[in-house]
Amino acid sequence: MQYRMFGKLDWKVSALGFGCMRLPTTDGNPMSGNIDEKKSIRMIRYAIDQGVNHVDTAYPYHNGNSEIVTGKALRDGYRQKVKLATKSPLWLIQKPEDFDTYLHEQLKKLSTDHVDFYLLHGLSAQRWENVILKFDLLRRAERAIQDGRISYLGFSFHDKYDSFKKIIDGYGGWTFCLVKYNYLDTKNQAGTRGLKYAASKKIAVEVMEPLLGGRLANPPQPIKNLFDRFGKKISPTEWALRWVWNQPEVAVVLSGMNSMEQVKANILWANKAKINSLGTEELKLIDRVRKKYKGFIPIPCTKCGYCLPCPNGVNIPAIFELYSDGSVHKDMRTARLLYTRFVGERERAGACQACRVCEEKCPQKIAISEWMSKVHAALGEGKP
Repeated sequence: MQYRMFGKLDWKVSALGFGCMRLPTTDGNPMSGNIDEKKSIRMIRYAIDQGVNHVDTAYPYHNGNSEIVTGKALRDGYRQKVKLATKSPLWLIQKPEDFDTYLHEQLKKLSTDHVDFYLLHGLSAQRWENVILKFDLLRRAERAIQDGRISYLGFSFHDKYDSFKKIIDGYGGWTFCLVKYNYLDTKNQAGTRGLKYAASKKIAVEVMEPLLGGRLANPPQPIKNLFDRFGKKISPTEWALRWVWNQPEVAVVLSGMNSMEQVKANILWANKAKINSLGTEELKLIDRVRKKYKGFIPIPCTKCGYCLPCPNGVNIPAIFELYSDGSVHKDMRTARLLYTRFVGERERAGACQACRVCEEKCPQKIAISEWMSKVHAALGEGKP
């Protein structure tokens, strides 16, 4: 396993971190609360045994059950082998005391007396002003650091670069940040500018969505052709991960793994994850792939599920996935058939009332209500 310095800390983090957002489930729904505990615990412990020393979860993952299963996986001595991270659910905080209430609940669910890395979850300019500053949560967090409930404070981010810089500059106690970053998102959200800016401040940068919600692992055929013609037997998944690991500013890549096969593959690649290991021709290949790819994907949805539950019952991530797949693969007929088979009648795009509640919660800032009308026109009632 490759290890990297974690910002200003005298500690090295494994290149691969275990993200507990997409653990295997018993019902096949990757976001449900029905976690397959035995498989999940086996996967997490296997990764730790192979050198992974950072495990990340959050309050809402798997309908609140991810923290519980993560805590179980870290029993029997595994807790001492890793730095554990979870996140404060800012959207639920209505008063200053809520910060401590949720932290207490999380510590209980995780079966631990402290969290090594505590993140303010999903920071944006709006939440910075209306939650963090309004309720003086930074002082609450500092008290938690002083009494040992958390060791280091950071934040995950979903907004524009200017907001990212404002948040970085707005507090001198940040130890780390978590940003969405992959070869398609170099100019989205924090982007490359944010990556470099945080690193210049000695703030450790963790990366989420290195595969864009899995989309980069299974690209359309024209993209696969570009990789194949390059002549190296490297999968699209490995190319995407290698590109992120190539960046000297990246401390760790968090991967949400849902099978032992994925864990083993990611560990194999992480063992070779060296900084500046891609040559000029390899970087030019990624540039060509990026240009080609951006012409295919209509909606930048990563299926994170933050938009759910919809007040009107619309299954937003599932609908966007079908529509995007149909667009990318130019096969709306199959998309319509799958729409009928897997999306309930009351969950379809036609049920959208344009209330825009989902848009306030969407990390990607997608104009969901506008897209719903387009999706409804394209998929209709699922008729070919």
